[in-house]
This record gives sequence, C-alpha cells and structure tokens, in this order.
Amino acid sequence: MIQPQPKQADAPWAIDVRGVTKLFAGRTVVNRVDLQVRHGEIYGFLGPNGSGKTTFLRMLCGLLVPDAGEGVCLGFDIRRQQRQIRARIGYMTQHFSFYDDLTIAENLDFMARLYQTPRRRETVADALAHLGLQERQNQLAGVLSGGWKRRMALAACMIHRPDILLLDEPTAGVDPKARREFWDEIHRLSAAGLTVLITTHYMDEAERCHRIAYLAYGNILARGTAPEVVAQSGLTTWLVEGPDLAALAAELRRLPGVDQVAAFGARLHVSGSDAGRLRDAVAPYRRPPHAWKEISAGLEDVFIHLMTQARDNFTP
Repeated sequence: MIQPQPKQADAPWAIDVRGVTKLFAGRTVVNRVDLQVRHGEIYGFLGPNGSGKTTFLRMLCGLLVPDAGEGVCLGFDIRRQQRQIRARIGYMTQHFSFYDDLTIAENLDFMARLYQTPRRRETVADALAHLGLQERQNQLAGVLSGGWKRRMALAACMIHRPDILLLDEPTAGVDPKARREFWDEIHRLSAAGLTVLITTHYMDEAERCHRIAYLAYGNILARGTAPEVVAQSGLTTWLVEGPDLAALAAELRRLPGVDQVAAFGARLHVSGSDAGRLRDAVAPYRRPPHAWKEISAGLEDVFIHLMTQARDNFTP
C-alpha cells in the first residue's frame, strides 16, 4: 500500500511561506502571498484562470524561484534548497504529463527509476494494485480515459512516497464517480499523514478540504474553513422560486444593492454585501407568484462576489 513518509516532528508547518511574489514581463502574477499548511492537512486553492495558482505551486516545489518572499517547505528553504524539496514532493500537473506511448506499468517504472526508488518492481506492483490499475497495466497511457489517466498520474506522483502532494486541478474533465473515488483516496492519504495542496474550480471539492484560500489575480482575498470564508464575506443571499425567472433576473440585476443574480436550476440566488440595502431593493418583488427565502450564501456565491471585486492584474 502506498504510504507517505512520516512527518518531521520538529516542524510545526509542512508549508510556511511569507511574502512570496513572482513577476513575469514586469507584471505581478503572485503578490506577497503568505501561506501556512499543517502536516496532514488538505488545503484547497481556488480562483479564476490566470490567478497565479499554478505559478505558486511551481515555486513551492522548486520549479520556479520567487522574486521576493521567504519561507520553508518541509523545513527546507524555498529559495536555496529546491533540490531537497523536489525529492520530497509529488506534483501532478494540470495537463497529463506522462508518456502516451508507454504502458501504465512502464510509466510507473520510469518514475520509480527517476527517483531511484528502493525495491522498484515491488513498489510499482504495489502502486498498480492499490489504485486498481493491475488489469490495465499493459494499456498505453495515451488511450486511457481522463479518469484513468488521473489515477495513473496519482500513482506516479506517489511512487517515491512524498511528504507533500501538489495537485493542480486534478479532476478537471473527470466524471463524478471518478472524482469521488479520487477524493476518497486523497482523504485516506491525508489521514495517513500526507499533506495535500490542491487547486480546483469545483465548489463541492472545496468543501472537502480542511481549509481553503481564494486567490484572484495574484492576491489572496479570503482564507479559512469553508464556513469561515462564507461568514467573512458578509454576503446576504435570497433564494427565489417561481415562473419566468429569466425575466425577473434581468430586472433584479439593475437594482442598486443587488450585487449578483445567479440561476441554480429552477431557482435564483440574489446576493448583496449590504443586507439592508438588498432587502429594500427586492422588497417590491417579494410577492406572488414568486416565493422568497433568505438563505446562507454558498461558496459559489461568495467566490463570484470576490471575483467581481478583484482587479485583473493584466488590465492596463
């Protein structure tokens, strides 16, 4: 069974970085980010495309050097001890990055050779068995479905028993059943002591993380547990049901005090950051044939709200 290495008992944080900054072509893509992640924690990184999530992961695992900031990953300096960090981290990239013309078993064997893994054949066989890849081990990686590619990629990232797993949108394009199985495995590894930093666009996945941070255009706008992030937003949300919701939504979006109107199936979520102003704005509409009910804002409501407030760092 694949298991992470025992954590370093003398280090209070698996990741502890402050002021991490990265610029490309004079533009700041990661802006003075502070992050502390506990051993065995699943930490979710959320944000729109281009928000700097992947760049931040690459700085943590030693593929990029920060332009400013300092800190440690597994007790090693992120600026001066990148080789030691890379040896102890498993990094699953956003896009499939293994060899299409090799079989699953051959890809895993290649990774085991790369990391000079002891008892290589036994380790590969264990990885195949643990992630249910035995019957497909002789299939070429290039013909696998998205879900099976992700499963193989996870096995490859864990082949050297890392202490930290960095996952960049690992379930994008994967069906719900495969996503659930993937997350069940992540929680099992976390319970065994593995630290996981994961980027995702799925709100249900964010809720499965122990803590989350919302990164927009290089800046962290919110952090904490999912309920803490919702509470910190100060967002008030009304749920609306009834006929002709598309027409109603168009009217509501023009009202002062209404920050966003989003359709959720046959319902609307109407949200605003000023509860009193929002209540006054929608008061004339709270009558039959529509039913209104004040509810707790969801993570999606909060993240859309945060995204609309953020300034794109590539805007002139």
